[in-house]
Amino acid sequence: MMKKTLHLCLTILATLFYLTVAGQDSLFSYNDYLNGKLYPERMQNLNWRGDLDSFTWIENNALIQAAAVSEIKPDTLLSLDALKDKTSDLENMRRFPSVTWLDNQRFYFINEQTVFVYDFDADEIKQVNKYPEEAENINLDKNTFAVSYTIANNLFVAMDGQTLSVSEENDADILYGHVPSRNEFGISQGSFWSPDGSQLAFYRTDQREVADYPLVNIERPIALSDPISYPMAGQKSQKVALGIFDPAMNQITYIQTTGPENQYLTSVSWGSAGKYIYIGLLNRDQNHLKMNKYDAATGEFSQTLFEEEKQTYVEPQHDLSFLTGEPEQFIWQSRRDGWNHLYLYNTQGELLKQLTHGDWEVTDFLGFDNEGKNIFYESTEASPIERQVNRINISTGKTKRITRGEGTHSLMASASKEYFLDIFSSMEMARAYYLLDRDGETLATLQMDADPWEDYKIGKTEIFTLTANDGKTDLYCRIIKPIDFDASTKYPVLVYVYGGPHAQLITNSWTGGAGFWLNLMAQRGYVVFTLDNRGSANRGRAFEDIIHRQCGEAEMADQMIGVEYLKSLNYVDTTRIGVDGWSYGGFLTTSLFLRQPGVFKAACAGGPVIDWSWYEAMYGERYMDTPLQNPEGYKKANVLNYIENMEGRLLLIHGTSDPVVMWQNSLTFLDECIQQGKQVDYFVYPGAGHNMYGKARVHLFEKITTFFDEHLK
Repeated sequence: MMKKTLHLCLTILATLFYLTVAGQDSLFSYNDYLNGKLYPERMQNLNWRGDLDSFTWIENNALIQAAAVSEIKPDTLLSLDALKDKTSDLENMRRFPSVTWLDNQRFYFINEQTVFVYDFDADEIKQVNKYPEEAENINLDKNTFAVSYTIANNLFVAMDGQTLSVSEENDADILYGHVPSRNEFGISQGSFWSPDGSQLAFYRTDQREVADYPLVNIERPIALSDPISYPMAGQKSQKVALGIFDPAMNQITYIQTTGPENQYLTSVSWGSAGKYIYIGLLNRDQNHLKMNKYDAATGEFSQTLFEEEKQTYVEPQHDLSFLTGEPEQFIWQSRRDGWNHLYLYNTQGELLKQLTHGDWEVTDFLGFDNEGKNIFYESTEASPIERQVNRINISTGKTKRITRGEGTHSLMASASKEYFLDIFSSMEMARAYYLLDRDGETLATLQMDADPWEDYKIGKTEIFTLTANDGKTDLYCRIIKPIDFDASTKYPVLVYVYGGPHAQLITNSWTGGAGFWLNLMAQRGYVVFTLDNRGSANRGRAFEDIIHRQCGEAEMADQMIGVEYLKSLNYVDTTRIGVDGWSYGGFLTTSLFLRQPGVFKAACAGGPVIDWSWYEAMYGERYMDTPLQNPEGYKKANVLNYIENMEGRLLLIHGTSDPVVMWQNSLTFLDECIQQGKQVDYFVYPGAGHNMYGKARVHLFEKITTFFDEHLK
């Protein structure tokens, strides 16, 4: 069953946008990707100034300030020259640095591994800390200006002019202060300062049983082995512990977590007073979470606050957020009712209430007002492809939408929450900055860049929905028509896919989320089509976890709904359809190309997962379980098993030092093609990781475009 539901407002706006630029004749070149003028203007380093209702940004090498009033009158607070005049330590600085306000009168910044604090009252700048050039995993405490960092596998703390060695580990497979679990579960740092900066919690990761994967550094005359620890699905994984370092006593206390060796420690959160620390213990099967409370001084277990368990998976993504003025209460984000919502708990583990409800997702928790009576959150409540911001009263549950206008909003709240900076984008507005009051009324337009592509000829973009084969689920689609579109002409089609969790390709934002290269392809005469299938992000748990134990099945079914729609269009040449994708999209591209033989004349798969048993344990086991638990699922998803079906032209691309999707995925595919006598095109980027950047990305665009031009045009 197929239903096309046009979002009329988006189509009308996109049409108007198209008409305004249709008279322009310029077309993109590949190198235009590096042209900063083709991207929406930004207000650099936009911030609220302490608890003042004034905000600052950097412009023309100076720090600018404006008060939150309707008649904005920008004033230069500090120029680069004036900043450099305060100390000789900054004589080589060429640009005004990004600053972070500490209070109304002080900000800090980092230059050449040195932490500086500028004080407007004292009219002086001080060097407050320094760390080595080779330092990584840097974590600065804003109270004490202590800095934790790692060098190789060890953890250090720089404070009060001293350097403290938290660890002195000689075994390189035991890491201190590093991000464990390959950045899964929302974990983005390896250490955590207590609220007052007096203690440092850190991960200790034991990788001794994890297999080394051989990457190669080719930048020397004789290439060097540069292996990484890479736990593949079903194989030996990391053992993680959490320690607390007390700099004053120069001692470590380890938290007494219990359970299997290979469990995950997630959502690490200090309590407001620093007396307790909270850890989410997630089993390796990733279907059972315990939120535990521990005594930070002794490391002893205090209690389990709550548990979450699902047949598919539980995926904690956020820390605990403690209420302003109510240090014994916190917000927890969970999909326990099928959608990501906010729950109010106390530190004794009592669920006080579910704060948000509905068949939509909270996509960002923005914090509390000064009194702690209201919370602010971003969500998909208005539409899955929009982001709007609401305020909700914790006691009454009364909700008020703050943002106006269909599109994508991102708010920065003043300390008082009386004013907001709204960074806005939509189909007809590349980027705009607005000053809003508490009720969402626009006080001033700070900056507006409606269309940085106004001098270029751009195809018309439409966003609409089709219906999945379950007869009820809307699938959002985006189509970009070729420039100088003629409905009587038959055009080739490029289907661009990703399709996996944690990504949403179609949004009511500038270009509908399509960006530079897909619009370049429309300029070159392609109909460019994208569909966010089931399994992708921000549509609820059931929409996503349908892929559990069967990656590729629902995704392909949904993508074929899109293909059938394309075939129904009179202006589509059904004999010239191509498909392209990267990473999970590379897996889906090869799956579609081989398992739907004859549908796609050409396909390009970058960094593709070929066999899920070769993918890392944390991500792979969440969606597929282990190869031992799910042998049929792994066999069915393995694209090596479908090479015999190959029709048309396939290009595989890979970075030789990809630390995410191992190079052996595409190499093994290539070898199997050789064994079966199947011709395939192949290209590698020497020394590149999971994606290409700078000139390599420009080269990548030309490589893929040339491939499709040769085989579809």
